[in-house]
Amino acid sequence: MLLTVTDLTKTYATADGPFAVLRGINLTLAEGETLALTGESGSGKSTLLHLIGGLDAPDGGRIILNGTDLTALDDAGRARMRRETVGVVFQQFNLIPSLRIADNIAFQARLADRHDADWCATLAGRMGLTPQLRKYPEQLSGGQQQRVAIARTLAPRPRLVLADEPTGNLDETTAAQVLALMLELVTDTGAGLLMVTHSDRLAGQMQRRLHLAQGLIA
Repeated sequence: MLLTVTDLTKTYATADGPFAVLRGINLTLAEGETLALTGESGSGKSTLLHLIGGLDAPDGGRIILNGTDLTALDDAGRARMRRETVGVVFQQFNLIPSLRIADNIAFQARLADRHDADWCATLAGRMGLTPQLRKYPEQLSGGQQQRVAIARTLAPRPRLVLADEPTGNLDETTAAQVLALMLELVTDTGAGLLMVTHSDRLAGQMQRRLHLAQGLIA
């Protein structure tokens, strides 16, 4: 099993007192499997994704990713796991404005010391970005920028791809095209995919679906 989450909890302090965002989450994800996570705004979807991605630490429970217990790692250990094992696609593209598209695609792979020029060129071609490689992010449409973000995520060949509303800023037609490309590439690389989405239509394209409500898997 690529990912196993057991009894995961997370509480935040608020002006009204402690708020339990996650109250005992359990889920699994196999290698090469795609899983949609749905739920109302504030249900804890993004929090869960951030914990699995090592961007934050839970209060309780365990996250076993690729055989490593993330909850036993310090900040440096979680950062290393993010570089080596996890790729994250956000709703905001988070591209580097001062870098050309080719360098944005290669950025994460270079950080992980896994840069493969041929693979980056393949990703650019599959994403329809080859004519744009010498341009800067501001010169691209929103759909093109999200394709760059996905190519950047896949360039280091992560074992797990986490996607947080990856098409939320795109129109319906462009969103469908971008998701289809992402699913195709994730399948080709054998990575597992956990995607947060509010769209029933997009969730229906995943192999499995879980619904988060009031901090629990419903």
